[in-house]
Amino acid sequence: MKRTISFMTGKGSVNHNSRKFHAKNTDPERSCLNVEYCNENVKDVYHELFDEALTRYNEKQTRSDRRIDDYYEKIRSGKQEKPFHEIILQIGDKDNMGAKTENGRLAAKVLDKYMRDFQRRNPTLRVFSAYLHMDEATPHLHIDFVPYTTGSRRGIDTRVSLKQALSALGFKGGTRRETELNQWVAYEKEQLAAVMLEHGIEWEKKGTHEKHLSVLDFEKKERAKEVAELEQSISDGKERLSDIQIQHRKAVQETEQIRQKGEAIRQEVSELSEISDLLKEQATTLAEDKKKLLSDNVKLEKQQKKLQQDIEKMVQSKAVMERNIHAYDEDEKWQLPEPAALMSAKAYKDKKAFPLVEKLKETIKALTIKCAQLAEQGKKLKEKVTRQEQQISRLTDKVMEQSDIIDRLQEKTEDLGRLERYFGREQVQSIVERSKALEWAEKENKRPKRVFDMSR
Repeated sequence: MKRTISFMTGKGSVNHNSRKFHAKNTDPERSCLNVEYCNENVKDVYHELFDEALTRYNEKQTRSDRRIDDYYEKIRSGKQEKPFHEIILQIGDKDNMGAKTENGRLAAKVLDKYMRDFQRRNPTLRVFSAYLHMDEATPHLHIDFVPYTTGSRRGIDTRVSLKQALSALGFKGGTRRETELNQWVAYEKEQLAAVMLEHGIEWEKKGTHEKHLSVLDFEKKERAKEVAELEQSISDGKERLSDIQIQHRKAVQETEQIRQKGEAIRQEVSELSEISDLLKEQATTLAEDKKKLLSDNVKLEKQQKKLQQDIEKMVQSKAVMERNIHAYDEDEKWQLPEPAALMSAKAYKDKKAFPLVEKLKETIKALTIKCAQLAEQGKKLKEKVTRQEQQISRLTDKVMEQSDIIDRLQEKTEDLGRLERYFGREQVQSIVERSKALEWAEKENKRPKRVFDMSR
């Protein structure tokens, strides 16, 4: 099987490559088959590559107009270099390597293997966006990269330069046709052709037959490989160091987050501990109040029972009085007897009428006193009943209030239980103990120090 290789430069539409929008020639239903190798913000890559060098450059400037605030904007608005470059690679065409065919899937496998070794071969071409598209007619690869060089003696020591980046890889320009870029493109095509051959596909060169490399060019290529490998080793070391630094920063951030969470938990547990202590105190108080309320209720019941008995006595006294009143009408001893024959009026008055009247006076006087006493006693009993009813109402309200407090305290207790179940009783208890120790230390620090008179 022979197939051509297409190696083109693109406009670098990262949004199109990442499919933030779909063009007319894409099939959104097949976009799920696309492969994203990386998708970084180009400005972040500029900060990564050039911030340290930019700082060194600006520190050397004595004139403010020569300082560079934003290196990306300087390159973007300038005319010497492009902010980044894009290449597009494709094997065959839609007729012989269609994306929906078996050959298309084979082309995707070849491009995938080529891509996974691209950055290692080209350490001075910092890849920040790369996609394998399977939702168009033919599988193809988009690679966006920032070319840079280090150790520059003029201007910023690490800067954007396609020519110098390719030169560092061993591609030295010569004639107009043999530029660094053309040499590099030819080399990359050879790399892709080698991967194709591993999968049974020969490179068909149509109208672009190139002469074999001279011995000198071959040696240059070999030296370029050695330089690339060395620079890759350096780059790998930098990447590992960068990864370690990033991991260290993440570890510091995570440690700080854990410390803040621990502090928040400690504060919450401390508050719950205080609430728990308060709950215990209030529970004890409530138990005592409940005991007293029960005792008061027993006393009130006894008092009400006694009042009921007094009322019954009063009712009985009233009945007795009513019977006594009837006795005054019917009993003979309260009736004025008929005068005896030949008894004088004076003798009747002295012996019969006057003693009866005196007796009636004494009885009426005693009844009047008894009625007054009963009336006063009834008034006092009513007042006492009213006071007891008011006291019962207050005690009932207090019982309800205490019941609400108990409910709230129970809810707080359940919250503390949830914390213990979530973090473990021992951890919560440990936090509580540390919290108490901290509070004790704070109180000790706030306590005024005693000054001893050393002259004694």
